[in-house]
Amino acid sequence: MIHKATEHFPPHLHSGMELVYVTCGTLVLGVGCELYSMEKGDFAIVFPNLIHHYQVFGEGKNEAFYLAPQMSMAGYFMDKLQKYCPKNPVIKRENVHPDIRQAIMKLYKEKIRNQILDQAYIQIILARSIPCLELVLRETYESDDVIYQTVNYIAKNFKEEITLDSMAKDLGVSKYAISRVFSSTFHTNFNQYLNEQRLNYAVSLLEYTDMSITDICLEAGFQSQRTFNRVFQEKFKMTPREYKKDFKEKEVIYQMDEESEE
Repeated sequence: MIHKATEHFPPHLHSGMELVYVTCGTLVLGVGCELYSMEKGDFAIVFPNLIHHYQVFGEGKNEAFYLAPQMSMAGYFMDKLQKYCPKNPVIKRENVHPDIRQAIMKLYKEKIRNQILDQAYIQIILARSIPCLELVLRETYESDDVIYQTVNYIAKNFKEEITLDSMAKDLGVSKYAISRVFSSTFHTNFNQYLNEQRLNYAVSLLEYTDMSITDICLEAGFQSQRTFNRVFQEKFKMTPREYKKDFKEKEVIYQMDEESEE
């Protein structure tokens, strides 16, 4: 569980669910081809293996809680998460059950992780939110088109040493067709998109774990720490070590503010 400023996040998918709770400002969640506006107090569940992204258009302070729990924590709800998708993943503030907000804050404030408690809180969130969603069969969202194949392939293989040629060969698609996906749909190129996915994963490790910078670099798929540092600084204007220190300091300040309000 992390609480941070909302930011643009490119199209991606992963095998787990993702929970988002906006605490300040606004956020636009994109799932598939649809966009959903979120405001303070709104909550959303992104079901597993759905292409999604985030955009921020509001000026000023925009913040949210993000949580990507393991699917094993879903328990009874795992079958629904795997077989269905919500028509609209966002629950508006007035319909967000108090138990959801309380469970999110409990997960955030627990200084020592307890897997049993964590799983209980996750299932409380799911129990209070899934009945509020209109679910449809997953086949409605899944697609065999080149965009879905591209995102899915990189999501599964970004930790490996892959190239545009090897990816095109594995997918049985022209590399020029894949290049057009990056340029026309994602407004980037293959290498930039691949590095973006690796960076996003590296950032989650910086924020969630105590792994060394070297281990994070290798785990995220970068071939050298020099490349990792260069790409990281180009995006964040600071080194990975500085980012980790800055994030931890902000977390402490936020927790102190929350405790002083209680």
